[in-house]
Amino acid sequence: MSYSVNKTSITLTRGDTLKIQIAIFTSDGEPYIPDPMDVIRFAMKKDYNDESPLILKVIPNETLILTLDPSDTKPLDFGKYVYDIQLTNSAGEVDTFITKAQFILTEEVE
Repeated sequence: MSYSVNKTSITLTRGDTLKIQIAIFTSDGEPYIPDPMDVIRFAMKKDYNDESPLILKVIPNETLILTLDPSDTKPLDFGKYVYDIQLTNSAGEVDTFITKAQFILTEEVE
């Protein structure tokens, strides 16, 4: 495994595949089951103030598995990034349930 997760901090070797199971909970602490019309998205930037994300992925409702392909991180510099994960439910309500999280890309030997 070329990545590690510590709470919301992810460390990944640049250019490797990432597959992480995402968990969503209600305010009561119960597991949230996404509606087929819900949209769950991952966005990663170098800095929170950046206008556009470097990586933007939709996480499938059926699996709740975030997948980054090697091509997603290969062109990026080594170092620290920030990300969040947001749920937009079928009623249009938005809940950013993972915020201000850290994503670290580490070096690989080629």
